[in-house]
Amino acid sequence: MFNIMASVTPIVPNKSNIAYIFDVDGTLTPSRLRIDQSFGKFFTGVCSNHDVFIVTGSDKEKTVEQIGKEIYNLSVRTFNCSGNDVWEQDNNLHTNDWQLPNDCKMQLDIELVESDFPTRTGLHLDTRPGMVNFSIIGRGCTRDQRAEYIKWDEARNEREQIMDRFNAIFSGKYDIEANIGGETGIDIMPIGKDKRQILDCFANYDSIVFFGDSTYPGGNDYSLANAISVSERGITYQVEGWQKTRDILTQILFLHK
Repeated sequence: MFNIMASVTPIVPNKSNIAYIFDVDGTLTPSRLRIDQSFGKFFTGVCSNHDVFIVTGSDKEKTVEQIGKEIYNLSVRTFNCSGNDVWEQDNNLHTNDWQLPNDCKMQLDIELVESDFPTRTGLHLDTRPGMVNFSIIGRGCTRDQRAEYIKWDEARNEREQIMDRFNAIFSGKYDIEANIGGETGIDIMPIGKDKRQILDCFANYDSIVFFGDSTYPGGNDYSLANAISVSERGITYQVEGWQKTRDILTQILFLHK
């Protein structure tokens, strides 16, 4: 398939031949927030009885903060930073040291200056292993400020326009691409180094079930969802919040009893 993480070995199925893969923000938790306590207990049970994997744009520290150490360690393997930083519990299997070129940073600085959105809260360019996340409002925003930007972006499609401009300038030059990431940001990484790169790790599984809240074209779950579909390896569920994830899991796990 993609042979992108050649240094990371395929996973040997443990509890079953079905791999359950989950995004975090908007799928297991509210965006950037902690997992609901009651859902956390439910999901801990899922992890204890099934082969569960996490794939998220966030780094390990943020992921543990959101889903908790117990769920993180119960996951068979966690693909942080869209698969550019791979962990099994506290064992780091792979880290990508790619860096964003300086002229790309300059373009993002221009976008930050020219945006009409009035609020800036700092940490607008968040550098992670193998990728960066760019946000007009910044990672320092409060929940209310985040909600304000989400409403702004829904009305003006600002992130989509920034993404399109960035890709028009740099995709051909550096073989990189930007995609919508989370609720307020844009994820930028080399082409192929998005979530689809993890698929080779599941060669030993008969089927894959993937849950994500951004499986539409341009969303940061799309590449993996599309790769699963094209390869006929399994099924993807587009969800809008952890409640929908819980409801679907309840149905499909009951059917598999």
